[in-house]
Amino acid sequence: MDLTKVYSLLGIAFRARKLVTGEELVLKEVRRQKARLVIISEDISEKTEKTIRNKCQYYDVPLVKAGAREQLGGAIGKDARAIIAVMDKGFATKLADLLG
Repeated sequence: MDLTKVYSLLGIAFRARKLVTGEELVLKEVRRQKARLVIISEDISEKTEKTIRNKCQYYDVPLVKAGAREQLGGAIGKDARAIIAVMDKGFATKLADLLG
């Protein structure tokens, strides 16, 4: 899977202020049912992944894994990021299609 388009789209979504990063902020948006898609890194800890996965299943929010934390952070011009929530339906739909 070529993640170049995914990272490019994440950068655009970040500049449009349609992303939230960090475990607590992502969980808050999932609980508020504002998150449309949650993306986690391949190298996230098992405990954090379980917490995020359970919340996403409970609130019916799609969850996908994509790349390493350095790549996710680099895509949005930040340091390493393990968790990203996409808040916009259009961005979430396109990213979900690209990620399969």
